[in-house]
Amino acid sequence: MDAARKKNLKTQWRDQQRKAALAALPLELAELKAMFDMLDVEIPQKGCDHTRRLTEAWLRSRGHDVESVFVWLNTQGGYCDCEVLANVEERVDESTRA
Repeated sequence: MDAARKKNLKTQWRDQQRKAALAALPLELAELKAMFDMLDVEIPQKGCDHTRRLTEAWLRSRGHDVESVFVWLNTQGGYCDCEVLANVEERVDESTRA
């Protein structure tokens, strides 16, 4: 296999991985980004108590299904508010990069 073909296959694979990650999002991308923005503001003010209390309150205030989002957050390494911001936001950003 030549280098150009190998590079093309690798690019196709990455694109498929990104599409799959975006399809698996439990909320619209804009809503996830709004949640990350909220955590960016609230965590420095209120701290992280190693729960998802800030995330849960935000999800409930917006009428989202908390349990289904929490299941997804678990798969992304978001077990508390600061991990949602550190781990999950990074993964979502990676999924949206071209």
